[in-house]
Amino acid sequence: MGQILHGSATTTEAVRRAIQNSQASLRELAGRYGINPKTVAKWRQRSSVRDAVMGPKEPHSTVLTKEEEALIVAFRKHTLLPLDDCLFALQATVPHLTRSSLHRCFQRHGIGRLPETEGDKPSKKKFQSYPIGYFHIDIAEVRTQEGKLYLFVAIDRTSKFTYAELHEKAKRQTASDFLKALIKAVPYKIHTVLTDNGIQFADLPKNRMGPTALWRGHMFDRVCDEHDIEHRLTKPNHPWTNGQVERMNRTLKEATVKRYHYGTHAQLKEHVQAFLMAYNFAKRLKTLRGLTPYEHICKVWTKQPKRFRLNPLHHTLGLNT
Repeated sequence: MGQILHGSATTTEAVRRAIQNSQASLRELAGRYGINPKTVAKWRQRSSVRDAVMGPKEPHSTVLTKEEEALIVAFRKHTLLPLDDCLFALQATVPHLTRSSLHRCFQRHGIGRLPETEGDKPSKKKFQSYPIGYFHIDIAEVRTQEGKLYLFVAIDRTSKFTYAELHEKAKRQTASDFLKALIKAVPYKIHTVLTDNGIQFADLPKNRMGPTALWRGHMFDRVCDEHDIEHRLTKPNHPWTNGQVERMNRTLKEATVKRYHYGTHAQLKEHVQAFLMAYNFAKRLKTLRGLTPYEHICKVWTKQPKRFRLNPLHHTLGLNT
């Protein structure tokens, strides 16, 4: 943990250091670590275990001269034409200009995107406003060196308060226990949960209206009924309906498994909890007008105390946290 690796890395700093200190042959080391012998030879020749900086120090075009680049940049800034229109207009002056070289030129000079003007895009529809207590729930897969884990994530649509747990299995019982833990962790009453149509949350659509399913009910629905929670399902094959928790899944992955290497499940669980603590109590969000999720919850408590089971001020971080 604590290593920042690029997306194509096949070794960690510990493996690279072991290669440099070992006297074994290239073939033996390649077989031991499951990598190419050329990779072993590359790291054995280097004195550092850090990834080398790639790419040119000063990006420049191999097709265009400095004068041609200056002409292209001036034309773009003056006319504000789209990429293809610029290409057609400039090819008469710069015959060897291609679309890809023009695009790269715009990117180098920071003019790849035209400034937006009013009326260019249709107005975005906002989420329907709901009182605090509407949770989106979803499951994602993550991996450590010990194997696969299932990340259960829940986020409040209004307060953005996030709760997550890691489990080795994703069963109906696991989903039900996660909902029970969520209810205990949140100081206010949950009135609605939105999930996908996974078997952890609901019966298959073809069996949903059958006599057996109607008689016994799904385990997750029984927990919802016990706590007077409305369980809503997304439309099949429409994952964007549950987009808030999908985005939080990506945020959690980008902050953990996509950025660091974890040798054990315990390391990942510890890092996820540390991230959630910082997010809920210290992350200021634009959608909450500069408040943290915890500060927003306290603000709602002063105006709507009847929605709360506990005083959220008792959740303040302290020595016994």
